Parts: sequence; structure tokens; C-alpha cells
Amino acid sequence: MTNKWSPTSWRNKPGLHMPEYGDKDKLHEVEERLAGFPPLVFAGEARELKKRLAEVANGNGFLLQGGDCAESFAEHTADNIRDFFRIFLQMAAVLTYAGGSPVVKVGRIAGQFAKPRSSAVETKDGVELPSYRGDIINAMEFEAQSREPDPQRQIMAYRQSAATLNLLRAFAGGGYANLEHVHQWNRNYLKDSPAGDRYEDLADRISESLRFMRACGLTPENVPQLRSTSFYVSHEALLLRYEQALTRIDSTSGEHYATSGHMLWIGDRTRQLDHAHVEFARGVKNPIGIKCGPTIEPDELIKLNDILNPDNEAGRLTLICRFGAGEGAQHQAKLIRAIEKEGRSVVWSCDPMHGNTVKASSGYKTRPFNDIMQEVGEFFDIHQAEGTHPGGIHIEMTGQQVTECTGGAHGIKETDLSARYHTHCDPRLNANQSLELAFLIAERMTKDRVGETADVPASLMGF
Repeated sequence: MTNKWSPTSWRNKPGLHMPEYGDKDKLHEVEERLAGFPPLVFAGEARELKKRLAEVANGNGFLLQGGDCAESFAEHTADNIRDFFRIFLQMAAVLTYAGGSPVVKVGRIAGQFAKPRSSAVETKDGVELPSYRGDIINAMEFEAQSREPDPQRQIMAYRQSAATLNLLRAFAGGGYANLEHVHQWNRNYLKDSPAGDRYEDLADRISESLRFMRACGLTPENVPQLRSTSFYVSHEALLLRYEQALTRIDSTSGEHYATSGHMLWIGDRTRQLDHAHVEFARGVKNPIGIKCGPTIEPDELIKLNDILNPDNEAGRLTLICRFGAGEGAQHQAKLIRAIEKEGRSVVWSCDPMHGNTVKASSGYKTRPFNDIMQEVGEFFDIHQAEGTHPGGIHIEMTGQQVTECTGGAHGIKETDLSARYHTHCDPRLNANQSLELAFLIAERMTKDRVGETADVPASLMGF
């Protein structure tokens, strides 16, 4: 690894899971256009997120990171964005109340378009075509022309990301996130569910606290934190041509920032030490995540830390562990011990989704809710045993009532999957399951914070 870095130095390295474009002239034209577009996010915002993640790394907060598996052009509506943001606020309220510390809110949104695939091709009825790699690259329809990588889709992804960010910023800062609206965040279809009932109970407690604070003179009008929230966006930095085109030099610091999102992560399939994705990420100053699957070894993880965070800056690296239910104890403890031995500052986060994907008898990919919860529980158990901070959760979720993951309080069965299976790639938790997950994590956080023998508020008790 040479010390010389530029936004283009990744091109001298091997890169996996990136498409080959047929029309190079058209590709170059798109890259030049993107390079002249305004940034989607700003360096100051990325630095602010890094500071908040530094607090999490120091044990003073929790990272809630979640959103779509892969955003689509077809489902880009204001209602879908609002519903996602609303359930995200509900989850954050539950976790903040339980943990008694700030929740850093980071969405998988406004840029999560590209997906690595286990196979470069897909075969149906004897016809072989390139695999669908996300709307920023090609289309989902099983047709030769649709599956051809089209660079123009990068422009479409940029414009959709800009529109999504515009709405999210309005929601976060324009009054929608006001804590006095905590009851209004509960959607009609959640009110009649176990998670919705528990949320109403919690919302009553929050409202009581707000009435007391108002009586003391602390109101949303004079305390901005009560009427707005900080919300950040993230995605996997997979399509490096797009990332390079949106990399800018910050005028205040002279450093490079990827302005496609506040936080980027490197996938478990693209974290090779001497490959393009690690090379690109090491030079931008955004917070960076590393997906850590069963194949990563402690020495490799330390080397990734050396490359991506040589100054051991708190908040720079988030290690997103994705092992699968029953596998965490085998892998995670040795990673934690290696990081602790070297004195590295990281945020430990749990991705309980990707290691728990199975194929139902009907052919649908799904994720059992019990397996998801088992992996989360193991994540907390391991950190409790090692004396380290379980810093966050990373999930694929939606604000819609889809039927993609089995289980949960509503007991979605394999036979129910076809009812509302809408994902463009991997199965997501629906709104009920997402809120249920938040409550179950909250119960564990409360017990860990105040002791196993302490009383847990009724609103945080398990199903």
C-alpha cells in the first residue's frame, strides 16, 4: 500500500463486483457530468457524524443504521420516504429511552443503489443474462437490453438521491421530528399491533416528560433538540466510478470527502487489503464502515485498521459484524480481543440480516426473525463478556408492511411471503418487525444498563 493517494488511485488496483460498460465514451461523459454536479452532502456534515460516532466508540451512544436493501427508481415516492423516516424515528425514540444516551441515526438511503452479487449471471428457462446489480447499474427486468449496464443510470441515481435528501432534511429539521409529535408517528396499522401498543405506552411516558419540561420552561421553541433531529445517510461504496465523480476537496480543510453520502462502507466481498475499494476509502475523510463476515481474521482486521485509520481517529471506523445466528461467539470474540489489544478505537455494530438469509420452500429468499434476534442477543452477550460496548445495529428494513422476513409478533409464515414480497434484492424487516426489534433491543439495553435484577419499565418488556 503506497502512501500516495488520489481520487483515481483505485483504478490501478483490482476491483470486484463492478460492472463492465460497453460504451466507454458514454461512460466518460456521465462521469464528467457527475463531477460537475453539486455535492449531495457536505464535509462539515460528515465531520459532525464522525464526532457523534466517536462518542459511540467511547461508550456514550448507540448507532441505529438501517434502510432499504437496494433503493429502486420505481418506488421513489414521498410516502415511502416519509413512512421509512417515521418508523426510524419511532425506533430511535425507543432506543434513546432505554439506553439513556443519544442514538445516532444513519439511514441506508439516498445512495444505496448498487449491490454485489454472488453470480455474475442469472439463468431462467435456459436463457443466461447478466445479474441484476441495482438500479444504478442495470434494470431488474429479465431482458437482454435491461440487464446491460447503462452509465446514464448514475445520473438518475444522483437525481433521486438529491430529491430524497431534500425531503429527509425537511422532515428532520422542519418540525416533523418534533418530540411533541411522538404519538403521531404511530401509523394506523401499527396501533393495533403488539409493537404499536407498546409504542403508545412509551409515547405516553415521553409526553409526560415533555409536559414537565415545558412547565420548567424547556420547550421545542427554545430547545432545538426537541423539535428537530440530526439524520445522516449512508451506502455501500461499491460503484467506485460514481464515488470518484462525487469526491470533492473540502475548502475549509483541504481534505477529500466523498459527497455521495455522509458515511460509506466496504462490503464483506470487497474488503481485500490490496484492492480498489479499500484504496478508495482510505483517502476520503468520511466515516467508514467495514462489513466483517465469518472469513475475516484478526490480523486482516488490524491491517484494515492500519490502512483506513492510521491515526486511530475515534469515529472513523465502524465494524459491522455479520456472522449469522449461532456463529458470533466463534468469530467475534477474537476480533474484539485483537482490537482491544492493539488499542484501536472503533464502533462495534451488528448486522443480523446478511448471515441469516435462507431460501423458503416456495423459492423466496427470507430471513427468520428469531434468527435475527438470536444474533443480536449473541452480539450483546459477547460484548458484555469482553467488557466492550455493543455500539449499534445495522438492518435492512422498510416502513411498509411487506411480507419478506418470517416470524415476529404477527407470525409471518413462509406461505405468507407471496402476499407482499416487494424487495428488489434481499428481504427486509417490515414496519412492525422493525419496531418490535427496537423494543427487544431496548429491553436488553435497559437490563445491561441498570442490572439484571432491576425492574424494566412495562413499556419495554418483551412480547
